[in-house]
Amino acid sequence: MGMRGTPAASLHLLITAVLLCSGAALAGANGVFQVKRWFASRDRSPADLRAHDVRRHGRSLAAVDIPIGGLGLPSDAGLYYAQIEIGTPSKSYYVQVDTGSDILWVNCIQCKHCPSHSDLGLDLTLYDPKSSDSGYVVTCDQEFCTSTYGEEQACRPQQLCVYSILYGDGSGTNGYFVTDNLHYNQVTGDHQSGQVNASITFGCGAQQFGDLGSSSGALDGILGFGQSNSSMISQLASAGKVKKMFSHCLDSVNGGGIFSIGQVVQPKVNTTPLIPNQPHYNINMKGIDVGGEFLKIPSDIFDVSKSKGTIIDSGTTLAYLPDAAYKLLVNAILAFQPTLEVRIVQDFLCFLYTKSVDDGFPIVTLHFENSLSLRVYPHDYLFQSRGDVWCIGWQNSGVQSRDGKDTTILGDLVLSNKLVFYDLEKQVIGWTEYNCSSSIKVQDHNTGEVYTINGRNISSACTLAMGRFILLFAIIAMICCLIF
Repeated sequence: MGMRGTPAASLHLLITAVLLCSGAALAGANGVFQVKRWFASRDRSPADLRAHDVRRHGRSLAAVDIPIGGLGLPSDAGLYYAQIEIGTPSKSYYVQVDTGSDILWVNCIQCKHCPSHSDLGLDLTLYDPKSSDSGYVVTCDQEFCTSTYGEEQACRPQQLCVYSILYGDGSGTNGYFVTDNLHYNQVTGDHQSGQVNASITFGCGAQQFGDLGSSSGALDGILGFGQSNSSMISQLASAGKVKKMFSHCLDSVNGGGIFSIGQVVQPKVNTTPLIPNQPHYNINMKGIDVGGEFLKIPSDIFDVSKSKGTIIDSGTTLAYLPDAAYKLLVNAILAFQPTLEVRIVQDFLCFLYTKSVDDGFPIVTLHFENSLSLRVYPHDYLFQSRGDVWCIGWQNSGVQSRDGKDTTILGDLVLSNKLVFYDLEKQVIGWTEYNCSSSIKVQDHNTGEVYTINGRNISSACTLAMGRFILLFAIIAMICCLIF
């Protein structure tokens, strides 16, 4: 898939987040992706957090049926939605940003059962290929369709390349693929960028059902950052425009952060192998220690199988462990405060605590292949429900799963305040503890030049409770006012 109109400059996609104050954007330029997080306020009920993850996992762990080419990868809701620009002339669309999905798709002009409005207060837009000078439909005999989905099924000339996705929560989408220009900003130097566009093939949703057809949290589509050849990052990499790698760094304490597509050269991160032939970002977990003491977890508890394995998923709010590991972990944590009166609040273990949680509770360290470890601090895995009531964010995946899966899913609870790097070319993933409101250095893979990109945090200038921010999509993304 080619990219039209892309100058040979730095090809790091820039996403800079700015807070929306009083309904007005502090910065606005053509080709921006505006992103807002679902949970903007710190005052969230435990039920809200888990309900989001249950809906999301019902989608992300479901099978997908694609009529031409057989099975594809799952898609899901994610935590963020972005404003993207598509077409000539360009129009804006709000799409969910998701590391577990593979394709970008938006609702089409002829869509049946598409929501007409969104309870999020967004203006929804239906995509019309005929209204764009650069848009055209993809037929089943074209390279994108045959290379992505194979040639197992009969294909008649001019037959549309279609898809049909059924999610585990009962929702779904049907549609066909189109090709059009995606507009974004490209980094050309320190704190400099220029607007370019890329020819991208994406889904045109012709029918939605289930939650996707509801106005509750309705958006125009989904933007996937998955591993398959059909994903946007894979298409850009295949065209030689970017390296097939991306990073994110979420600051859960001060707000702000970084999201990048491309090579990050500073800070350096140690990595662990991605398990091949998996639909998600699966890695090998070897053990867990609490306050330096390893838990006696059965050796096969984290083995990869149809119902097990460890998934890195920035779109999940909490962290989910198999039953045996969850019980050992929670008991070990609570052993540091044996006099606490623990109560169940909406199925969460909660307690009253008036002192510093970082002083009173242990650090939990997760250990992975290649001696890579991930430290999770008390202020990360404990969240304040109200007043001095604290709840444990670790969850039992065996209890929460609808299908009895004992999968380990590591979400924002453990990924916050770390630069997480996904290198799909070398098939590794890694992380390092990092100040996500500081700066990173990125390399232009065409020229070899290294540029410094600063994180931003302007939360003091606006009201945090609004929780709104804009991400300028070029190749490095700095998320501002991201609140966990």
